[in-house]
Amino acid sequence: MKKKLFILPIIFLLLILSGCWSKRELNELALVAALGIDFIDGEYAISVQVINPSQVSSKQSGGGQAPVVTYHANGKTVFEAVRKILALSPRKLYFAHLQIVVIGEELAVNGLRDTVDFLARDQELRNDFTIIVSQQATAKDVLNVLTPIEKIPANKMLNSLKGMEDAWGSTLEVDIEDLVTYLGVNNHDFALSAIEVQGDKSLGIDQANVERIETPVILKFTGLAIFKEDKLLGFIDEYESKSLNYLNDNIKSTIEIIACPSDGELTTEITQSKTKTKGIIKDGKPTINVSIDVVQNVAEVKCDINLTEIKTMDWINNQTEKTIEKSIVQVLKILQEHYQADVLGFADAIHRADPTEWKKIKDDWQTIYPEVEVNVKVNVNTQGIGTLQNSKLKE
Repeated sequence: MKKKLFILPIIFLLLILSGCWSKRELNELALVAALGIDFIDGEYAISVQVINPSQVSSKQSGGGQAPVVTYHANGKTVFEAVRKILALSPRKLYFAHLQIVVIGEELAVNGLRDTVDFLARDQELRNDFTIIVSQQATAKDVLNVLTPIEKIPANKMLNSLKGMEDAWGSTLEVDIEDLVTYLGVNNHDFALSAIEVQGDKSLGIDQANVERIETPVILKFTGLAIFKEDKLLGFIDEYESKSLNYLNDNIKSTIEIIACPSDGELTTEITQSKTKTKGIIKDGKPTINVSIDVVQNVAEVKCDINLTEIKTMDWINNQTEKTIEKSIVQVLKILQEHYQADVLGFADAIHRADPTEWKKIKDDWQTIYPEVEVNVKVNVNTQGIGTLQNSKLKE
């Protein structure tokens, strides 16, 4: 009986306290899809891309309004600037659906540490949004561009980034957790995807940008931004970025083009790539050995070549190996000699291989790194040649 008397009040309290006591109605919130952060004249300039629900919904679209609205404000800190936007937005900003953060080039040059601290600390932000860097443009310029097909530009940017990473291999999807790890573990050097506004930036904000067959202003991922500690050093193009991703074991699929023995070219599709990186220290000298196993198919033949012969397939494998190795050597030279940024984590590889010897050289790693010998070995296996053996069109 006593147990029943004890349980009844608990049930009563559960009934009266149940429900979403802290809920906020959708029509009271401004859903932020993208956030842009610039550093201009000693202040943080914030841009937020807010979804316009009436224009995104297929049933209610119309009226000539844009599918998104951008608001801008400046402040001494990122948090202050975000709060100032409340004076402009008719609704409270809601960041739980944030998909992408664009870092302005000038802010990236000055350093990301304070900005990353805010992004990682704020309780309203999730930890799965992607971070990219604007190239030759401000983050505000990027967020102001309206995009066709994908009504929400943030969706377009994220889909393009993932698509290029999966099919071309020139981008990297880095979220806030990754960035906190890079900056928190011995100031690890790193790379972020770079985006560019191609065309007249002032036209990108016009609705006409999505009403023409040929869009005059587009957003395009151009490669990777190279960071040393938290500061931007510069950029590498999409071909160099692809080579970096070979070394980074981040190639899911891409293509390679090799010159035929006679005139013309042959294109292969890389379907698998696996990279293993090992470090060794011998006589106090560190060395990195990289082995890359690649599987490919013949995708396009623009020359007279017999694909039914074993020696031809061996030749294709060999030429692809040389092409990949050559491009990798070029990007290593840029990273080691020009930027002197250990983006690929060679220090970690040496540390894992020989912790005792690593302690002897770690304080001098910045001086040693540009001179580290890197041996790259690529092994290519061609599995398929498509539905045609030799092209009947050429016959």
